Amino acid sequence: MAEIVKLPKWGLSMEEGPIVEWMVGPGDDVAQGDVLATVESEKAQMDLPAPVGGVFARALVEEGETVDVGVELCVIAADRAEYEAGA
Repeated sequence: MAEIVKLPKWGLSMEEGPIVEWMVGPGDDVAQGDVLATVESEKAQMDLPAPVGGVFARALVEEGETVDVGVELCVIAADRAEYEAGA
């Protein structure tokens, strides 16, 4: 089953963050813990880790876009078959 990755809250007062750069693209294999993107928090740039392994299906926000904490950022398909089926 596909996993939806949301912007986490890295600080007590963090309410939003811009996506600085996607490190993976559609069809890339990812392992749990791999860096998916760099996100700017209040005081630093943070690496967004993959919560699960699978195939990076698609980004739901563009580089440079600022989104609120909890917003869906990307989809990770469980495997290649799920990705090819349009996860």
